Amino acid sequence: MTEGHSGVRKTETMTSRERVVRTLNHEPVDRVPIDLGSHMSTGISAFAYWNLREHLGLATDDICIPDTVQFLATVDEDIRRRFHVDCILLEPPWRRARRWNPRGKYDFVIPAEMNPQRNDAGEWVVRKGDASMRMPEGGFFFDGDWINSWGEGSEGDNIARYACEAERIYKETPYATNFVGYTLGLGFGAYFGGIDRWERMLTDPDGLIAYHARECEDSIARAGRILDAMGKHIQLITICDDMGGQAGPMCRPELVERCTMPFIRKFCDFVHKNSDVKIYMHNCGSIKVYIPMLIEAGVDVLNPVQISAADMDPRELKAEFGDNIVFWGGGCDTQRVLGVGTPDEVAANVRELACIFKPGGGFVFNQVHNIMGDVPPENIVAMFDAAYEEAFL
Repeated sequence: MTEGHSGVRKTETMTSRERVVRTLNHEPVDRVPIDLGSHMSTGISAFAYWNLREHLGLATDDICIPDTVQFLATVDEDIRRRFHVDCILLEPPWRRARRWNPRGKYDFVIPAEMNPQRNDAGEWVVRKGDASMRMPEGGFFFDGDWINSWGEGSEGDNIARYACEAERIYKETPYATNFVGYTLGLGFGAYFGGIDRWERMLTDPDGLIAYHARECEDSIARAGRILDAMGKHIQLITICDDMGGQAGPMCRPELVERCTMPFIRKFCDFVHKNSDVKIYMHNCGSIKVYIPMLIEAGVDVLNPVQISAADMDPRELKAEFGDNIVFWGGGCDTQRVLGVGTPDEVAANVRELACIFKPGGGFVFNQVHNIMGDVPPENIVAMFDAAYEEAFL
C-alpha cells in the first residue's frame, strides 16, 4: 500500500520493472508507470531540478549533469520515490568530474574535461576540438555544436561501462531502464537524419538507400555487441530521429517508406529475434502519418507523443494506434500548459490526458519532452502528483 498526495491509499502489487515490462507487452498492470529522466527527452533541466529540490526542502549540493547540451539533471532516488517514478537513466557516471557555478545559487557537477569560459558577450562557451557551443547569459542550455561526449574510450570499453551500470541497476534497484548510448556515442539513429538526407530522398534515393544499408549493418553489429553485454539487464533500446515539425511531417510518406522504413524494420527484427528488449523510438513533431509504418516496422514504443503538434490529437492517437504501440509521453502539454499555467491548470491537463491514454494500458506517463529550466517547481509537483492520482486503472 502507498499513499497518494490526496491521502487516498493506493494498492501497488508490482515492482517498477515488472510494471514497465507488462506495459511494454500490453498486459494488465496495477497502475500506469511514471517516468522522469530515464531518457534525454524525458528529463528535467538542471535549473528546474535545482529549484524543485529547493522547493521540496531537499539538498541541492550534488546535482549531476549527464547531458551537457540540453543541460539536464540526473534524477536522484529521493525524487524518484517522492513522485513514484518507475524508470532510471542508464548512463555511466563521469570518470572525472568538477563543479561549475554558472550563476547565482546554481552549482552543478559536470565532467572534468568540460571547461565553460565567459566571452565578451557574457555567454558561457564550451569548446572541444573544432566544435563549440554556448549558453547565453541567463540561459538554461547550450546551443551550437552538440558536444555531449567527454573522456570517451574505445567502443569496447564504453560498452563495458554501460554493461556494468546496467547490471548494477538490474541487481540493486527495482527500476526499468533504456539503452540510449548518449554520452559515450553508442546511440542509434533511425535512417532519417537531417536536411541533407531529406534532400537525397528526392535527388539521390538509390544512393541514400545504399548509405542506409551500410549504416544499418553497422548498427546491427553494434546492437549485437550491446545485447551480448547487457541484453538481460535492459528493457529497451532507443532509436532516435525526429520526423515531424510543429505543423506537419518533414517528408512525404512514400519517400520515408522507401528510404527509411526497410532499415528500421531490419534493425527491429534483429533486436526482437535476439532478445526480449523492446524498441523505443524518440520521434518529435507531427508524425501521425508515419505511425502505421513504424508499427509495421516493429517499433514498440513512441516518445515524446507531441500532442501540441498538428494532427496529433491524443484521442485519435489512442483510438487508432493504442493497441499496437506504447505511448511513452503525451501526459502533459509542455508547450502550452506546464510552463505557463497555474498548478491547478497543470493538474487538470494531466487528468484529461491520462484519462485518454490509460484505458487498456500501453501508456507510460511522462510530459511531452523535457521540463524546461524556467518551469515553476509548483507546476512540476502538481503534474506528478496528478499523474500518480490518475495512474490507477
